[in-house]
Amino acid sequence: QVQLVDSGGGLVQAGGSLRLSCSASGSTYRNYAMGWFRQAPGKEREFVAAISCNSLYTDYVDSVKGRFTISRDNAKNTAYLQMNSLKPEDTATYYCSARLSGCYVYTSGYNYWGQGTQVTVSS
Repeated sequence: QVQLVDSGGGLVQAGGSLRLSCSASGSTYRNYAMGWFRQAPGKEREFVAAISCNSLYTDYVDSVKGRFTISRDNAKNTAYLQMNSLKPEDTATYYCSARLSGCYVYTSGYNYWGQGTQVTVSS
């Protein structure tokens, strides 16, 4: 079982930036598609971004396109979510995830999840 640890959340003002990190155990991490999701209080968990196992493809929810960038460093067993121009509506707990099956980008079907890291954007 792959273990994922999210980190990098915090409190920032609107317009600021944060970089979330997701550290994974096991060498099979580099063979997994990765994704980021978020969940605000009282809201359903929503897809944010995904990256293929080989970094060739990325996908984003429309609300973060142009502001967020997902990346990965397989040598470090780490995935990242760079968040720029943050808005109060980005406030949520962010979770990284790994998908066992497939190499492409996916919005569902993930098998492993991090514990979540809190992102709060003030106005």
